[in-house]
Amino acid sequence: MNRVLGWLDEPIGPFRAGAFPSRLRSARLTSLLGVALAAAFGICLLTGVLSHLIQQPPGWFRWPSRPVGLYRVTQGVHVATGLASVPLLGVKLWSVYPRLFSWPPLRGVRHAAQRLSIAALVAAALFQVISGLLNIAHWYAPMPFFFTAGHYWVAWLLTGALLIHIGVKAPVVREALRRPGTPDSDRRQLLLTVGAAAAVITVATVGQTVRPLAAVSLLAPRRPGTGPQGLPVNRTAAAAGVRDTALDPDYRLILSGPGRTLRLSLADLEALPQHTAVLPIACVEGWSATGTWSGVRLRDLAGLLGADPARCEAVAESLQAAGRYRTSVVAGAHLDDRLTLVALRLGGEPLALDHGYPARLIAPNRPGVLQTKWLGRITVRSVR
Repeated sequence: MNRVLGWLDEPIGPFRAGAFPSRLRSARLTSLLGVALAAAFGICLLTGVLSHLIQQPPGWFRWPSRPVGLYRVTQGVHVATGLASVPLLGVKLWSVYPRLFSWPPLRGVRHAAQRLSIAALVAAALFQVISGLLNIAHWYAPMPFFFTAGHYWVAWLLTGALLIHIGVKAPVVREALRRPGTPDSDRRQLLLTVGAAAAVITVATVGQTVRPLAAVSLLAPRRPGTGPQGLPVNRTAAAAGVRDTALDPDYRLILSGPGRTLRLSLADLEALPQHTAVLPIACVEGWSATGTWSGVRLRDLAGLLGADPARCEAVAESLQAAGRYRTSVVAGAHLDDRLTLVALRLGGEPLALDHGYPARLIAPNRPGVLQTKWLGRITVRSVR
């Protein structure tokens, strides 16, 4: 029996002394990586929460319509920072990996709680990075949950675990960074390699947001100039199940408000005063591309119902029968903005079917999922 239970007294395998002989690991290296990773996660949290508030705004939240490209910057930074954190997270976990096999594994209730919090931190960090990568690749099969909800709530779990970890480790990090490190070319080389990897990942992907870098962004999931009429498409008309209804010659856009309903054909919409706006499509996956859109101002359509755009909101509904984003609400500055259009043309040509023909919403400084395609109804209602 003593031989069977002997492993409790004598560490074996990865628990034994010297199981991880690398000299590159050090408290200073781990601290430097931790500071960089905490900064990256902080940026991701702020920009991610902002995107969530824009898509599902609470009553107190107001998102401006100008500058027109602000969302493409904030969401581009969110995705770029998340991608750059991949090598940082990998090397950070490598630097602390031996501590997972400290002996004895548990040294009391406090030690067990600390290890449990670290397990939650690591699991949440890996979940955020992996689910984010799957999302920008549009590969949802491995995720048996709605990505946006899962990614958002685990972000708060990660934040809580990270704040606890920082509180516990702050004295260790402060001491490690304050103490001059012994010159070590190998450790410097490792840090430079991690930084270079993060830079290469950024340059190789950020071209989906920063157009001048598109030619060298070989890993970017989206090419800004690729797609119908020179713009990418996430969801096609066939995938949305709207092909027949969108191409129906009897198509009518139903415009309704208090006490009045209008049924406007495509010819009716084209007969109204037309306006042009140069606006980006900025997607939550991080890519964005600019198009020249032409159509009817949404505030003019509200005016046909006798509504005051400054005191109303418009609910835009797609011809899609179902879907999380088949409707969107346009209110406040966006409804009253002269650049918010029910677009009929892109680049001077009628909208391609996959871009929302016969009519779609395009508004400044909004996520692509809220730029409702294949418009079937717009309901204007008063707000207090």
